Formats: sequence, C-alpha cells, structure tokens
Amino acid sequence: MLGGVAFDQQIIVGMLFAIIFTGFSLALPGFLTIGNLFTLMRTVAVLGILGLGMAIVVIGRGIDLSMIAALAVPSGVTLAVAAAGYGLIASLAAGIAFAIAIGILNGFLVAYAEIPPLFTTLAVGIGVAGVGQSGLFEYDIVPWPPSLNSIAWIGRGALLGIPYSVLAFAAAAVVVAIFLRRTRLGLFVYSIGDNLNAARIAGFAVRPMVVLQYILSACIALFAGLVLSASSSNMDTRIFNLTWIYDVILVVVLGGIGLSGGRGGVLNVLLGTLLIGTIVNGMTILDISFEMQNFIKGMVLLAALLLDSIINPRNEETAQQGDI
Repeated sequence: MLGGVAFDQQIIVGMLFAIIFTGFSLALPGFLTIGNLFTLMRTVAVLGILGLGMAIVVIGRGIDLSMIAALAVPSGVTLAVAAAGYGLIASLAAGIAFAIAIGILNGFLVAYAEIPPLFTTLAVGIGVAGVGQSGLFEYDIVPWPPSLNSIAWIGRGALLGIPYSVLAFAAAAVVVAIFLRRTRLGLFVYSIGDNLNAARIAGFAVRPMVVLQYILSACIALFAGLVLSASSSNMDTRIFNLTWIYDVILVVVLGGIGLSGGRGGVLNVLLGTLLIGTIVNGMTILDISFEMQNFIKGMVLLAALLLDSIINPRNEETAQQGDI
C-alpha cells in the first residue's frame, strides 16, 4: 500500500513537471536553450543536495529547520581555517566536526530530551547562525581561499557540458539512495518513520538512529555549502536569513515524501527539485518580482501540504510524530 501511494504521487508530480516544462518551452522565449537549461541545473543542484538531507530526516519522522545554518557556518569554518594557513585535511575536518556537532545537538534534544523536532531544529539553527554572526568570522562573507582550489571543481566548470555542481548532486543522490535502500541503517530509518513503536519492539536502537539522521542531515548540508561556496568563490553566511529552508521543505513535500514518515526516497527529491527549479526559472524569465515568487512558492507549498494530508492521512500512530 505504501509503495502504491508513493508511486501514485510520483506520477502526479512527474506529469505536473512535464506539463509545466512543456508549457514554458512553448511560451517563454529562451527557456528551451542549452544555456538556460544549464543555468536551471546549476540553480537547483544545491537545493537538491539539501533536499536529500531533509529527506532522510523526514522519512525518519522528523524535520530539520537548521539545515541552512548547517550549510553556511560549517562551510564558512572550513574556508576560514584554510585561509588561516591550515591544510585541506585539517580545514575539512574542522567543518565536518562542526557539522557533526550540530547534528548531535539536534539529535540529542529530539531523541533524548524529547523536544519536538520543529522547535529543536529551529532553535539550534538560530543558535548556530548567531554563533556565526557573533564573531566566529571576521566578515559576513568568507572568501574561498586558494589553498582549497584542489576541491574547487565540485562547484566550478563542467564535464561534457554538465556542470560539476550537478554531478555533485547526482553523486550525493546515488550515495543517499544506496544508504536508504541497500543498507540496514537505511531500512531502520524507514522502520522508525513508518511505525515507531513497532521499531522499538523489534529491538531497533531508536534514539541513536534519530541522532544519526540529524548528523547525516548536517553533513549533507555542509557538502551543499562547499558546492555553493566553490561555485560563487565565497560563503555568504547571511544566507540563513533567506527563505531557502522553505524551498527545501517544498522540494521534499511536493516530491512526495510524506511528513508522517516512512515513505518516499531519492526519486521523490529529484522530481521535487526539477519541478521547483523549473517553476522558479520560468518566473525569473517572466521577470516576476522576488516577493511575488515567494508568495507563489508559499501557495505551492500549502497545496503540497494539503495533498500530503490527503494522500498520507495521519492516524493515531502517525499523529504522534516526533515521539520517542
């Protein structure tokens, strides 16, 4: 039954994407060009990577509103440490350690302190952003140091015309798909999201698995931050003030990953990313204002949540989302 529900929603999203893409191709001059399609792909690559991290948490019956802070601050730490004269390995280790600390804090508060994930990750995200703003960095914009140029390709250039940032998204999608579908830990994530009590009775280490979900989410956000900073040659740590987190949620929910947990996968993230990227690209070509774009995306998110509540109705078990 679960597979049928997910499959039906994938068909709906896939058809919607095909209709919108075809409509834009016929109606908007310049939309169906190689240059614009590459721009579209580069634009959605980082959003798609973030969607992969959010998907793991949502499938496990949670949510992570701290992802944008986890994108900006740990990657900024990596750039700052490298600029201070430390090597590539030490710089990456510093960023990864910071991201893992964010994930552990989120996971501990959700799994052991039993604070609802919505409030936990919101508070942690604000706190991490505050750490970044309170003097961790000399300037809000941290430049990309030459000592990291050996990995700058993850956000720059192209292979056979395909931007490396898109290839980074594809690689991350493959790794997450293998984790979710081919490893025991991935199956545990689905089990916890589908029926928490049954997972506990079956002997799954529920609380450590919840912590692991948030660690993976933060580390994937760091990877997205490195891709973004490599492509733009800096990390603007003020990015957590933008509406990106809502775009990430929109990608996941619209793609068909049920907020009640235990449903969906990487294919849903890919479909949601393509759909949102196409809509935003089309609105940009139409010269729709940023404020109006946010309004339209808000309405689309509301419609997606309504669709999710219809296709994935909450019962007595799923209504207890976040209970550990």
